[in-house]
Amino acid sequence: MSIRPVAWVAVRSACAMLAVGACAASAQVEEPAGGVAPAVVGPEKKTAENAPLENEITPELNLAVEKGFRALKMLQVKEGSWGGMRFERHVGITALAGIAYLADGNLPGRGAYADEVQRALDFLLSAVAETGLIAEDTSHGPMYGHGFATLFLGEVYGMTAGGPNTAQSTRLYEALVKACRLIVETQNAEGGWRYNPVPNDADVSVTICQIMGLRSARNAGIEIPKATIDRAVEYVRGCQNPDGGFRYQLMPGGSAWPRSAAGVASLFYSGIYTDEAIDRGLTYLVDHASPNRGLPPGSHYFYGHYYAVQSMYLAGGERWAGWWPAIRDELINTQSADGTWDDSYAGPAYGTAMALIILQMPKRYLPIFQK
Repeated sequence: MSIRPVAWVAVRSACAMLAVGACAASAQVEEPAGGVAPAVVGPEKKTAENAPLENEITPELNLAVEKGFRALKMLQVKEGSWGGMRFERHVGITALAGIAYLADGNLPGRGAYADEVQRALDFLLSAVAETGLIAEDTSHGPMYGHGFATLFLGEVYGMTAGGPNTAQSTRLYEALVKACRLIVETQNAEGGWRYNPVPNDADVSVTICQIMGLRSARNAGIEIPKATIDRAVEYVRGCQNPDGGFRYQLMPGGSAWPRSAAGVASLFYSGIYTDEAIDRGLTYLVDHASPNRGLPPGSHYFYGHYYAVQSMYLAGGERWAGWWPAIRDELINTQSADGTWDDSYAGPAYGTAMALIILQMPKRYLPIFQK
Protein backbone atom coordinates (compact mmCIF):
# COMPACT_ATOMS: atom_id res chain seq x y z
CA MET A 1 0.00 0.00 0.00
CA SER A 2 1.42 3.33 -1.02
CA ILE A 3 0.81 6.56 0.86
CA ARG A 4 3.39 9.11 -0.19
CA PRO A 5 3.85 12.85 0.11
CA VAL A 6 3.16 14.69 -3.13
CA ALA A 7 4.70 17.86 -4.48
CA TRP A 8 1.50 19.87 -4.49
CA VAL A 9 -1.04 21.30 -2.10
CA ALA A 10 -4.63 21.08 -3.30
CA VAL A 11 -6.29 24.38 -4.14
CA ARG A 12 -8.99 23.79 -1.49
CA SER A 13 -6.33 23.55 1.23
CA ALA A 14 -4.51 26.59 -0.08
CA CYS A 15 -7.69 28.65 0.04
CA ALA A 16 -8.25 27.66 3.66
CA MET A 17 -4.69 28.54 4.61
CA LEU A 18 -5.01 31.93 3.00
CA ALA A 19 -8.27 32.52 4.83
CA VAL A 20 -6.60 32.14 8.23
CA GLY A 21 -3.39 33.84 7.15
CA ALA A 22 -1.28 30.73 7.55
CA CYS A 23 0.44 31.21 4.21
CA ALA A 24 0.36 33.45 1.19
CA ALA A 25 1.67 31.14 -1.49
CA SER A 26 -0.28 30.06 -4.54
CA ALA A 27 -0.86 26.38 -5.20
CA GLN A 28 -0.68 24.38 -8.37
CA VAL A 29 -2.59 21.18 -8.80
CA GLU A 30 -1.12 18.08 -10.37
CA GLU A 31 -2.49 14.57 -10.17
CA PRO A 32 -0.02 12.26 -8.42
CA ALA A 33 0.76 8.81 -9.70
CA GLY A 34 -1.47 6.15 -8.25
CA GLY A 35 -4.68 8.16 -8.30
CA VAL A 36 -6.72 10.00 -5.72
CA ALA A 37 -10.43 10.33 -5.03
CA PRO A 38 -12.76 9.46 -7.90
CA ALA A 39 -13.70 12.14 -10.37
CA VAL A 40 -16.91 14.07 -9.96
CA VAL A 41 -19.86 12.22 -11.45
CA GLY A 42 -21.89 14.31 -13.91
CA PRO A 43 -22.02 18.10 -14.18
CA GLU A 44 -21.20 19.78 -10.89
CA LYS A 45 -23.87 21.62 -8.95
CA LYS A 46 -23.00 24.86 -7.21
CA THR A 47 -22.36 24.24 -3.52
CA ALA A 48 -22.67 26.81 -0.74
CA GLU A 49 -18.89 27.25 -0.67
CA ASN A 50 -18.93 30.35 -2.88
CA ALA A 51 -22.60 31.25 -2.55
CA PRO A 52 -23.25 32.59 0.96
CA LEU A 53 -26.80 33.31 2.01
CA GLU A 54 -27.89 36.71 3.27
CA ASN A 55 -27.57 36.86 7.07
CA GLU A 56 -25.97 33.42 7.33
CA ILE A 57 -24.01 34.60 10.36
CA THR A 58 -26.08 36.58 12.84
CA PRO A 59 -25.11 38.42 16.05
CA GLU A 60 -26.99 35.75 17.99
CA LEU A 61 -24.89 33.05 16.34
CA ASN A 62 -21.64 34.84 17.19
CA LEU A 63 -22.69 35.19 20.83
CA ALA A 64 -23.66 31.52 21.05
CA VAL A 65 -20.37 30.39 19.51
CA GLU A 66 -18.23 32.51 21.81
CA LYS A 67 -20.19 31.32 24.83
CA GLY A 68 -19.70 27.76 23.61
CA PHE A 69 -15.98 28.29 23.12
CA ARG A 70 -15.57 29.46 26.72
CA ALA A 71 -17.59 26.53 28.03
CA LEU A 72 -15.63 24.01 25.94
CA LYS A 73 -12.36 25.47 27.18
CA MET A 74 -13.44 24.78 30.77
CA LEU A 75 -14.10 21.14 29.91
CA GLN A 76 -10.58 20.46 28.58
CA VAL A 77 -8.41 18.62 31.10
CA LYS A 78 -4.80 19.43 31.88
CA GLU A 79 -3.30 16.88 29.50
CA GLY A 80 -5.21 18.42 26.59
CA SER A 81 -8.00 15.90 26.10
CA TRP A 82 -11.77 16.13 26.24
CA GLY A 83 -14.17 13.36 27.17
CA GLY A 84 -17.13 12.86 29.40
CA MET A 85 -19.23 10.24 31.13
CA ARG A 86 -18.00 6.87 29.82
CA PHE A 87 -15.53 8.45 27.39
CA GLU A 88 -12.69 9.99 29.38
CA ARG A 89 -9.47 10.81 27.49
CA HIS A 90 -11.27 10.13 24.24
CA VAL A 91 -9.38 10.87 21.04
CA GLY A 92 -12.58 11.29 19.01
CA ILE A 93 -14.15 13.86 21.33
CA THR A 94 -10.81 15.62 21.65
CA ALA A 95 -10.50 15.80 17.87
CA LEU A 96 -14.02 17.19 17.48
CA ALA A 97 -13.40 19.84 20.13
CA GLY A 98 -10.18 20.79 18.36
CA ILE A 99 -12.01 20.99 15.02
CA ALA A 100 -14.57 23.31 16.62
CA TYR A 101 -11.76 25.75 17.42
CA LEU A 102 -10.12 25.27 14.02
CA ALA A 103 -13.41 26.27 12.41
CA ASP A 104 -12.90 29.78 13.81
CA GLY A 105 -9.35 30.02 12.45
CA ASN A 106 -7.60 29.05 15.68
CA LEU A 107 -4.37 27.13 15.09
CA PRO A 108 -1.35 26.15 17.16
CA GLY A 109 0.34 29.49 17.81
CA ARG A 110 -2.49 31.56 16.32
CA GLY A 111 -5.83 32.78 17.63
CA ALA A 112 -7.58 33.31 20.95
CA TYR A 113 -7.79 29.55 21.51
CA ALA A 114 -4.37 28.59 20.14
CA ASP A 115 -3.38 26.98 23.43
CA GLU A 116 -6.45 24.72 23.47
CA VAL A 117 -5.72 23.58 19.91
CA GLN A 118 -2.04 23.00 20.68
CA ARG A 119 -2.82 20.92 23.76
CA ALA A 120 -5.36 18.86 21.82
CA LEU A 121 -2.76 18.27 19.10
CA ASP A 122 -0.13 17.23 21.65
CA PHE A 123 -2.54 14.78 23.26
CA LEU A 124 -3.52 13.20 19.96
CA LEU A 125 0.05 12.91 18.74
CA SER A 126 0.95 11.20 22.01
CA ALA A 127 -1.85 8.69 21.39
CA VAL A 128 -0.51 7.50 18.00
CA ALA A 129 0.67 3.89 18.26
CA GLU A 130 3.40 2.39 16.10
CA THR A 131 0.66 0.71 14.05
CA GLY A 132 -0.81 4.13 13.29
CA LEU A 133 -3.91 3.65 15.46
CA ILE A 134 -4.86 6.79 17.37
CA ALA A 135 -6.52 5.63 20.57
CA GLU A 136 -6.36 5.60 24.34
CA ASP A 137 -6.97 2.63 26.62
CA THR A 138 -10.46 3.86 27.44
CA SER A 139 -11.54 4.14 23.80
CA HIS A 140 -14.74 2.37 22.83
CA GLY A 141 -14.86 1.24 19.24
CA PRO A 142 -11.45 2.79 18.48
CA MET A 143 -12.00 3.28 14.74
CA TYR A 144 -14.61 5.96 15.46
CA GLY A 145 -12.07 7.98 17.40
CA HIS A 146 -9.32 7.14 14.94
CA GLY A 147 -11.32 8.55 12.04
CA PHE A 148 -12.12 11.82 13.82
CA ALA A 149 -8.52 12.13 15.03
CA THR A 150 -7.18 11.58 11.51
CA LEU A 151 -9.56 14.30 10.29
CA PHE A 152 -8.24 16.72 12.93
CA LEU A 153 -4.61 15.96 12.09
CA GLY A 154 -5.32 16.41 8.39
CA GLU A 155 -7.01 19.76 8.96
CA VAL A 156 -4.18 21.05 11.16
CA TYR A 157 -1.56 19.84 8.69
CA GLY A 158 -3.40 21.35 5.74
CA MET A 159 -3.79 24.70 7.49
CA THR A 160 -0.23 24.94 8.84
CA ALA A 161 2.03 23.08 6.37
CA GLY A 162 5.14 25.15 5.78
CA GLY A 163 4.71 26.96 9.09
CA PRO A 164 7.58 27.91 11.41
CA ASN A 165 7.41 24.84 13.68
CA THR A 166 9.12 22.38 11.37
CA ALA A 167 9.69 19.76 14.07
CA GLN A 168 6.01 19.66 14.91
CA SER A 169 5.09 19.70 11.23
CA THR A 170 7.31 16.67 10.61
CA ARG A 171 5.85 14.80 13.55
CA LEU A 172 2.34 15.69 12.42
CA TYR A 173 3.02 14.54 8.88
CA GLU A 174 4.44 11.20 10.05
CA ALA A 175 1.46 10.59 12.33
CA LEU A 176 -0.98 11.45 9.56
CA VAL A 177 0.67 9.09 7.09
CA LYS A 178 0.63 6.25 9.62
CA ALA A 179 -3.01 6.93 10.49
CA CYS A 180 -4.03 6.85 6.83
CA ARG A 181 -2.05 3.69 6.19
CA LEU A 182 -3.95 1.97 9.00
CA ILE A 183 -7.28 3.03 7.49
CA VAL A 184 -6.35 1.79 4.02
CA GLU A 185 -5.02 -1.51 5.31
CA THR A 186 -8.06 -2.26 7.51
CA GLN A 187 -10.74 -1.70 4.86
CA ASN A 188 -12.78 -4.90 4.67
CA ALA A 189 -13.73 -6.91 1.60
CA GLU A 190 -17.06 -5.08 1.32
CA GLY A 191 -15.27 -1.71 1.16
CA GLY A 192 -16.08 -0.37 4.62
CA TRP A 193 -14.83 -0.23 8.19
CA ARG A 194 -16.15 -1.18 11.64
CA TYR A 195 -15.31 -0.57 15.30
CA ASN A 196 -11.92 -2.26 15.43
CA PRO A 197 -8.87 -1.96 13.13
CA VAL A 198 -9.36 -5.36 11.53
CA PRO A 199 -10.91 -5.98 8.09
CA ASN A 200 -13.87 -8.04 9.24
CA ASP A 201 -17.32 -6.44 9.01
CA ALA A 202 -18.33 -2.84 8.31
CA ASP A 203 -21.03 -0.23 8.89
CA VAL A 204 -21.91 3.16 7.41
CA SER A 205 -21.33 5.05 10.65
CA VAL A 206 -17.68 4.06 11.06
CA THR A 207 -17.06 4.17 7.30
CA ILE A 208 -17.86 7.88 6.98
CA CYS A 209 -15.30 8.67 9.72
CA GLN A 210 -12.57 6.96 7.71
CA ILE A 211 -13.63 8.56 4.42
CA MET A 212 -13.46 12.05 5.95
CA GLY A 213 -10.07 11.32 7.52
CA LEU A 214 -8.69 10.16 4.17
CA ARG A 215 -10.24 13.12 2.34
CA SER A 216 -8.68 15.60 4.77
CA ALA A 217 -5.27 14.00 4.35
CA ARG A 218 -5.67 13.96 0.59
CA ASN A 219 -6.59 17.67 0.63
CA ALA A 220 -3.41 18.34 2.61
CA GLY A 221 -1.22 16.61 0.01
CA ILE A 222 -1.09 12.99 1.17
CA GLU A 223 -1.64 10.52 -1.66
CA ILE A 224 -4.54 8.15 -1.02
CA PRO A 225 -5.12 5.11 -3.27
CA LYS A 226 -8.05 5.67 -5.59
CA ALA A 227 -9.06 2.02 -5.23
CA THR A 228 -9.70 2.54 -1.51
CA ILE A 229 -12.19 5.33 -2.21
CA ASP A 230 -13.81 3.47 -5.10
CA ARG A 231 -14.47 0.47 -2.86
CA ALA A 232 -15.83 2.69 -0.09
CA VAL A 233 -18.25 4.30 -2.56
CA GLU A 234 -19.46 0.88 -3.67
CA TYR A 235 -20.05 -0.11 -0.05
CA VAL A 236 -21.99 3.06 0.80
CA ARG A 237 -24.14 2.77 -2.32
CA GLY A 238 -24.99 -0.78 -1.33
CA CYS A 239 -26.37 0.44 2.01
CA GLN A 240 -28.98 2.76 0.50
CA ASN A 241 -32.61 1.69 0.73
CA PRO A 242 -35.33 2.32 -1.89
CA ASP A 243 -36.75 5.15 0.28
CA GLY A 244 -33.48 7.09 -0.18
CA GLY A 245 -32.32 6.54 3.39
CA PHE A 246 -29.41 4.35 4.46
CA ARG A 247 -29.35 1.22 6.57
CA TYR A 248 -26.60 0.45 9.05
CA GLN A 249 -24.90 -2.34 7.09
CA LEU A 250 -25.25 -4.20 3.79
CA MET A 251 -27.58 -6.73 5.36
CA PRO A 252 -31.31 -5.87 5.15
CA GLY A 253 -32.47 -3.18 7.56
CA GLY A 254 -34.47 -0.01 7.90
CA SER A 255 -33.38 3.56 7.23
CA ALA A 256 -32.62 6.08 9.96
CA TRP A 257 -31.89 9.75 9.39
CA PRO A 258 -28.56 10.08 11.30
CA ARG A 259 -26.87 7.31 9.35
CA SER A 260 -28.58 8.52 6.18
CA ALA A 261 -26.88 11.88 6.67
CA ALA A 262 -23.60 9.99 7.06
CA GLY A 263 -24.31 8.04 3.88
CA VAL A 264 -24.91 11.17 1.81
CA ALA A 265 -21.81 12.84 3.27
CA SER A 266 -19.77 9.74 2.42
CA LEU A 267 -20.58 10.15 -1.27
CA PHE A 268 -19.83 13.86 -1.24
CA TYR A 269 -16.46 13.38 0.48
CA SER A 270 -15.60 10.61 -1.96
CA GLY A 271 -15.68 13.23 -4.73
CA ILE A 272 -19.20 12.62 -6.05
CA TYR A 273 -21.27 15.80 -6.16
CA THR A 274 -24.06 15.06 -8.63
CA ASP A 275 -25.74 11.70 -8.39
CA GLU A 276 -29.22 10.23 -8.11
CA ALA A 277 -28.27 8.50 -4.87
CA ILE A 278 -27.34 11.85 -3.33
CA ASP A 279 -30.59 13.46 -4.47
CA ARG A 280 -32.67 10.65 -2.97
CA GLY A 281 -30.68 10.80 0.26
CA LEU A 282 -31.12 14.57 0.58
CA THR A 283 -34.86 14.26 0.01
CA TYR A 284 -35.03 11.58 2.70
CA LEU A 285 -33.28 13.93 5.15
CA VAL A 286 -35.64 16.80 4.39
CA ASP A 287 -38.65 14.53 4.87
CA HIS A 288 -37.45 12.90 8.10
CA ALA A 289 -35.05 15.26 9.88
CA SER A 290 -35.66 18.89 8.94
CA PRO A 291 -34.80 21.01 12.01
CA ASN A 292 -37.05 23.47 13.82
CA ARG A 293 -40.21 21.42 13.24
CA GLY A 294 -40.71 20.54 16.89
CA LEU A 295 -39.44 17.00 16.46
CA PRO A 296 -37.94 15.39 19.59
CA PRO A 297 -34.12 15.33 19.49
CA GLY A 298 -33.87 11.57 19.90
CA SER A 299 -30.61 9.63 19.95
CA HIS A 300 -27.67 10.58 17.74
CA TYR A 301 -29.05 14.11 17.37
CA PHE A 302 -25.69 15.90 17.20
CA TYR A 303 -24.09 13.12 15.18
CA GLY A 304 -26.88 13.25 12.61
CA HIS A 305 -26.98 17.02 12.26
CA TYR A 306 -23.16 17.17 12.03
CA TYR A 307 -23.35 15.17 8.81
CA ALA A 308 -26.67 16.60 7.63
CA VAL A 309 -25.50 20.21 7.68
CA GLN A 310 -22.36 19.26 5.76
CA SER A 311 -24.47 17.43 3.19
CA MET A 312 -26.79 20.42 2.73
CA TYR A 313 -23.81 22.78 2.50
CA LEU A 314 -22.21 20.66 -0.21
CA ALA A 315 -25.54 20.33 -2.01
CA GLY A 316 -25.97 24.12 -1.96
CA GLY A 317 -28.86 25.99 -3.50
CA GLU A 318 -32.31 25.50 -2.03
CA ARG A 319 -31.13 22.60 0.13
CA TRP A 320 -28.70 24.84 2.03
CA ALA A 321 -31.04 27.85 2.03
CA GLY A 322 -33.80 25.83 3.64
CA TRP A 323 -31.72 23.81 6.11
CA TRP A 324 -29.17 26.29 7.45
CA PRO A 325 -31.34 28.95 9.12
CA ALA A 326 -33.46 26.25 10.74
CA ILE A 327 -30.61 24.27 12.33
CA ARG A 328 -28.79 27.49 13.27
CA ASP A 329 -31.78 28.83 15.17
CA GLU A 330 -32.61 25.45 16.72
CA LEU A 331 -29.11 25.10 18.16
CA ILE A 332 -28.98 28.69 19.40
CA ASN A 333 -32.32 28.21 21.15
CA THR A 334 -31.27 24.95 22.83
CA GLN A 335 -27.90 26.11 24.21
CA SER A 336 -27.70 25.76 27.99
CA ALA A 337 -27.17 28.75 30.24
CA ASP A 338 -23.59 27.63 30.90
CA GLY A 339 -22.81 27.67 27.17
CA THR A 340 -22.86 23.93 26.57
CA TRP A 341 -25.02 21.56 24.58
CA ASP A 342 -25.42 18.26 26.38
CA ASP A 343 -25.58 14.86 24.73
CA SER A 344 -27.29 12.28 26.90
CA TYR A 345 -24.94 9.51 25.79
CA ALA A 346 -21.52 11.14 25.38
CA GLY A 347 -21.78 14.24 27.54
CA PRO A 348 -21.47 18.03 27.14
CA ALA A 349 -17.98 18.13 25.62
CA TYR A 350 -19.16 16.03 22.69
CA GLY A 351 -22.47 17.84 22.29
CA THR A 352 -20.84 21.27 22.53
CA ALA A 353 -18.08 20.43 20.05
CA MET A 354 -20.59 19.08 17.52
CA ALA A 355 -22.92 22.08 17.92
CA LEU A 356 -20.02 24.50 17.45
CA ILE A 357 -18.83 22.76 14.29
CA ILE A 358 -22.37 22.92 12.87
CA LEU A 359 -22.83 26.58 13.77
CA GLN A 360 -19.55 27.58 12.14
CA MET A 361 -20.14 26.02 8.72
CA PRO A 362 -20.66 29.47 7.10
CA LYS A 363 -17.22 30.65 8.24
CA ARG A 364 -15.73 28.42 5.52
CA TYR A 365 -12.32 28.12 7.18
CA LEU A 366 -11.87 24.35 7.25
CA PRO A 367 -10.37 22.70 4.15
CA ILE A 368 -12.59 19.63 4.57
CA PHE A 369 -15.70 21.68 3.79
CA GLN A 370 -14.29 22.92 0.48
CA LYS A 371 -14.31 21.06 -2.83
